[in-house]
Amino acid sequence: MLESNKDSAKLDAMKRIVGMIAKGKNASELFPAVVKNVASKNIEIKKLVYVYLMRYAEEQQDLALLSISTFQRALKDPNQLIRASALRVLSSIRVPIIVPIMMLAIKEASADLSPYVRKNAAHAIQKLYSLDPEQKEMLIEVIEKLLKDKSTLVAGSVVMAFEEVCPDRIDLIHKNYRKLCNLLVDVEEWGQVVIIHMLTRYARTQFVSPWKEDGVLEEDNEKDFYESDEEQKEKDQKVKKPYAMDPDHRLLIRNTKPLLQSRNAAVVMAVAQLYWHLAPKSEAGIVSKSLVRLLRSNREVQYIVLQNIATMSIQRKGMFEPYLKSFYVRSTDPTMIKTSKLEILTNLANEANISTLLREFQTYVKSQDKQFAAATIQAIGRCATNISEVTDTCLNGLVCLLSNRDEIVVAESVVVIKKLLQTQPAHHGEIIKHMAKLLDTITVPVARASILWLIGEYCERVPKIAPDVLRKMAKSFTNEDDLVKLQILNLGAKLYLTNSKQTKLLTQYILNLGKYDQSYDIRDRTRFIRQLIVPNEKSGALSKYAKKIFLAQKPAPLLESPFKDRDRFQLGTLSHTLNTKAIGYLELSNWPEVAPDPSVRNVEVIELGKEWSVPLGKVKKEKPTEKFYSDSEEEESASTTDTESESTSESEKEKNGKEEGSSMENSESSSEELSDSESESKEGSAKKKFKTTEESDSDDTEKKTKMISKKRESSGSSDSESSSTEESSSDSESESDSESDAESRKHKNAIASKRKQMAVPEKKASSKQDVSLLDLDDFNPVSTPVAVPTPAILSPSLVADLEGLSLSRSSVIDVSSPIFVPMKTHELLHRMSGKGLAAHYHFSRQPCIYGNQMVSVQVTLTNTTDQKLENIHIGERKLPAGMKMHVFNPIEFLEPEESITVSMGIDFCDSTQTASFQLCTKEDHFNVNIQPPVGELLLPVTMSEKDFKTEQGKLTGMNETSTTITVAPQNSTRVVLLEKVVKAANLGVVPSGQDNIHRFSAKTVHSGSLMLVTVELKEGSTAQLIINTEKTVIGSILLRELKPVLSQG
Repeated sequence: MLESNKDSAKLDAMKRIVGMIAKGKNASELFPAVVKNVASKNIEIKKLVYVYLMRYAEEQQDLALLSISTFQRALKDPNQLIRASALRVLSSIRVPIIVPIMMLAIKEASADLSPYVRKNAAHAIQKLYSLDPEQKEMLIEVIEKLLKDKSTLVAGSVVMAFEEVCPDRIDLIHKNYRKLCNLLVDVEEWGQVVIIHMLTRYARTQFVSPWKEDGVLEEDNEKDFYESDEEQKEKDQKVKKPYAMDPDHRLLIRNTKPLLQSRNAAVVMAVAQLYWHLAPKSEAGIVSKSLVRLLRSNREVQYIVLQNIATMSIQRKGMFEPYLKSFYVRSTDPTMIKTSKLEILTNLANEANISTLLREFQTYVKSQDKQFAAATIQAIGRCATNISEVTDTCLNGLVCLLSNRDEIVVAESVVVIKKLLQTQPAHHGEIIKHMAKLLDTITVPVARASILWLIGEYCERVPKIAPDVLRKMAKSFTNEDDLVKLQILNLGAKLYLTNSKQTKLLTQYILNLGKYDQSYDIRDRTRFIRQLIVPNEKSGALSKYAKKIFLAQKPAPLLESPFKDRDRFQLGTLSHTLNTKAIGYLELSNWPEVAPDPSVRNVEVIELGKEWSVPLGKVKKEKPTEKFYSDSEEEESASTTDTESESTSESEKEKNGKEEGSSMENSESSSEELSDSESESKEGSAKKKFKTTEESDSDDTEKKTKMISKKRESSGSSDSESSSTEESSSDSESESDSESDAESRKHKNAIASKRKQMAVPEKKASSKQDVSLLDLDDFNPVSTPVAVPTPAILSPSLVADLEGLSLSRSSVIDVSSPIFVPMKTHELLHRMSGKGLAAHYHFSRQPCIYGNQMVSVQVTLTNTTDQKLENIHIGERKLPAGMKMHVFNPIEFLEPEESITVSMGIDFCDSTQTASFQLCTKEDHFNVNIQPPVGELLLPVTMSEKDFKTEQGKLTGMNETSTTITVAPQNSTRVVLLEKVVKAANLGVVPSGQDNIHRFSAKTVHSGSLMLVTVELKEGSTAQLIINTEKTVIGSILLRELKPVLSQG
């Protein structure tokens, strides 16, 4: 067939041969027959012959060399595809003898008129370098020539050749730096990845660190990027800042920003690592949204992205805290992704979100994936060590897991409890006793060894149990694992030194068993211990210090993230993923102290590029591209008239070509990734636009309808895939035609809402929030009156579900009046500090009239001077995030020796953080602060005993905190105990059918979470104090405050 005169037969034969190669069969015998067809005029046959030759040229070098002249002729062919294919085959024939021919071919191809051929020349450079590294200097000359190429097709390939051949020749990049930055958006995706990585290394050698600047400077720089030229000039005239970002540094950061919308995950990851390593810390946060979007990709991409996020989240938690829910584990996730997400959740844990995370972890522990369940227990242990408020809660939860049926869960719990107990062993004798009982059932060696270590380390706290454990272990010594045997020997030694009367013979018996053990480690340890603790004539000086050696204070272990040391590798690299240096890895250099001369980049690029950079710049800076950069600009473009956008959309599509298509795809992907917070802000801005349009053009009904349709699109665009910014107006028009009934209803609703807005302060609109099922109780609780869902946002069934959820406790919770109102006042401002103005405050324990999430505070102001004080008011407020304050109206004057009491409302967000503000008079202002006791963050509620027990049953495990206390004798009567508790905290009393159990209930002012307190009096003078609540941090603090109240007289 290969020798046939018909091209169709030859083509069929070549297809079969290539098919054989693909299946792994040997087709080398056909080499002579195939080589004859290398001169065929049929392009399809030629391509397949080239594929065959690339595979077998090395094996049949002599025959391959016969076809070299044919390839050399093909390099002059008028068809650019044939020229490129010939060069590709020539560079793939790895025969050292033709290196000079290859070198000549690459030089000629690098000057070819076709960018496709020049691109293949860049690929051939890498192949020739790997065949003969001695050609490096000549190849660098070709690379330098190709780096000046203006074609986007060549840029990625030549930079790849640069990285392979001479990555240290930074001087070759200087003159081409700005050109590469400007071409970056138009290069193909894999070329973008290579260029971004190279420019990252380049920037680290040429610019000074932007991380030295303070927050103010970073904000200024961020504004410089968006502000107009006039504003920029005004800024430049002001005093020069100590740090000014190099314009070339800013150029790189600005030109890579659009690529965060790329559909290629590798490009997004490359830009993210560039921002992480080069951008000011205030700007690096913009990559977080794009990285979270990649979590919708396949599992391989997810794994790499999660590993990089885990490294980032250790150093800068704030970047990913808004996207906490995106890292919740799904049941369909593979184990590697589950553990990576768990790592990130643990890194992001703080006092504000720990309650939610612990509830999430409780579910993970029950997972069928045992490796993941064990990792979750370790994560709980890390949270316990990092956040002291929940240490006791986590410890109690882990102790509950010791009764789990699954042995792996129990074993992991034991290991984590051992580490936690080392931090505060004094209070946990009971837990050690409980773990000692588990030795009969646990078989996992690590867990058994951990329990034995704990008993040995704290043997003085369990003097009765430790010798008995040693007796049991002596029986099973020969059948134990080596790890357990070593701990048995240690336990015997420690008991011999502390309780030799009971354990002397047992220890000697165990030492005799160890002396003849099969493992030499056990035998060595036995000899060492015997010489150290058993006195004899040969004993050295060390035996005197045996007790100090064995019973020395051990430092508590540090529970750290396994990703902690990965930041030494560049993000997104193979070395970072493997956590070890891979072959070919190029380290990022440290920032230079002084920036090298920037004039090396001031080459003739400007003059050379005039012909092509100006039109390209225009394309980049037209409106479609601006919309592509930021959400606010998208909104502005959406508010232009529909007639303009319709008339220009077709011409712009034809004009922009590839750029237009890519920007539409990217904006489509960006619309899919909108977060809750952004959809809220878009909805708000669309409402404002609708309002102003309606006021100015009240008769123009067509315009109104279009604006309403835009509002509907902006509020619900997170699920639609047709929200391209270029076509937003035409989309809305077509929708309004097809759904005219829905539009008319929306039009009426919008007019009604406008009237309400005019009657009610504008503040109300901004406070409206989207309702999400995941948001209930934990993150941003929404009070019932504010969040009235409209049909445009939620379906009726979802509204019903949400109402059911939010009102599920209404049958059992009724806020009642406080049982006790403390008259104790706290000093807000001393008369000496206040120049005669004294201020005291107290908590009235009444629902606040200014808002149902605020705590009511009564402030008494006294004028102790002999002159009138004027204009007393609240000045600047320095409140933590989320905290709000309703201030009292300014007091015009206060006569000498007079007092006045005013009311304030403060939303403390269910935390004991301090509210700082300024109390001002006409002449002075004084810094003051109010810190609430945890008991004042509650409102008492009434409920029956049955309801109390039902709610308590829902709040177990991680939501339960308990302790045993010694009650003072005078506090053991019911009346005194009730009085003491309600004085300390604003709790309601629940009727109890048992004399020894006292129950109290309340809800937190901000979120309305239940707080259930139980005091159970036991025999003697002890009592158990139990607190059940979702807000575990507040529960732990309340527990600490109630303990001394009940134990002191």
